[in-house]
Amino acid sequence: MPPNSVRVTCTAPVNIAVVKYWGKRDETLILPTNSSLSGTIDKGSMQSKTTITASQSLAHDEMFLNDKPVKLENDKRIYTVVKQLRARAQDVKDSNGRVVLRKEEWGTFKLSIVSHNNFPTAAGLASSASGLACLTSALAALFNAKEKFTGEFSMIARQGSGSACRSLFGGFVKWNMGTKADGSDSMAVQVAPASHWPDMRVLILVCGAGPKKVPSTRGMAQTVATSDLLNYRLSHVVPKRMQLMEQAILDKDFPTFGDLTMKDSNQFHAVCLDTAPPIFYMNESSKRIVNLVHAYNDMVGSISAAYTFDAGPNAVIYVPEKHMNALLGLALHYFSPIHHKGHANAQDFMLDKMNLTKLRPASYESAVNAAHVKQFGDRVTADSGVHQIIVSKLGAGPEITEKATSFGGASKM
Repeated sequence: MPPNSVRVTCTAPVNIAVVKYWGKRDETLILPTNSSLSGTIDKGSMQSKTTITASQSLAHDEMFLNDKPVKLENDKRIYTVVKQLRARAQDVKDSNGRVVLRKEEWGTFKLSIVSHNNFPTAAGLASSASGLACLTSALAALFNAKEKFTGEFSMIARQGSGSACRSLFGGFVKWNMGTKADGSDSMAVQVAPASHWPDMRVLILVCGAGPKKVPSTRGMAQTVATSDLLNYRLSHVVPKRMQLMEQAILDKDFPTFGDLTMKDSNQFHAVCLDTAPPIFYMNESSKRIVNLVHAYNDMVGSISAAYTFDAGPNAVIYVPEKHMNALLGLALHYFSPIHHKGHANAQDFMLDKMNLTKLRPASYESAVNAAHVKQFGDRVTADSGVHQIIVSKLGAGPEITEKATSFGGASKM
């Protein structure tokens, strides 16, 4: 660590929307055309990690994302987040309460930002949300900045990546679209912490790890400009759906939650298809997963699993804990290369870092019997287009894991 420097490390989570945001009314401030609501995925399975070092020995600000350099001066959104939090910088104290850096001195310090995602980037798994939430939280800790009101920092994160505002909180989070032109009422608020619904689980089926062909920013602009269905969604569907979804979460009413989640995902992708030219984010494996979930719900006689797809082919399935092993077993049966082609690294294919299920790839057949497969019939066909299955749950917001200074010797804070 360089002399006369401050270093902060932060981890931040992905969030997956159950009522989608798609479209902006202001591109610069990133003000959405509708409110949205999401679940925060536990950082133990998917996270962004950012380390920022502020030092007088650096000649200029620099940033690396997944080991690739990023030119901050060319990325207006990241630069906006850095600028706004730098303007809120305060004195920095060591663990003994001694001021080691006065706020007036921050102008002589440059930043080295190093960020990594432990999951595919730009593939429709909300990497920008976790990344910008992580950057915002790390900068706030570095500069010792304090919120004047709850949600203020979510407004800053929003200007880096809209959905990043939701990743500043854990559990279920609502992004209020707001109505003011300056964006001062467009912020995220927590609906319920992860502990509110402790048996909620999440299965993530990665169907495409590469960057999507139509980036979200461009896709949104095309949809806003050309889709008639979007206008109907904004005026007639989302306002009521937001109310119903929030109540379903507070009541822990999974059938209603699941029904709304799947309908909103379907309508979001219908809006993408209504765009000119049409945008195709789901692939054939995605569609088979949709069939799998509906077949499973028919089999058990209730909505007991719910898929949602962001702007990409990757499926996120919300499911109560008591249904997870059966659904996971079926997912492995129909989609795993372990089953269809053989796989030397079965444990790597199914990531369950938090040991949320006793089912392992080597024994998944225990959850799938002949009756299950017979009931599914031809509705789901075997497919090995899923590259990885991640088992997770709801979790907390960003966490500062390190803060240190080296003024007159390193001092942990």
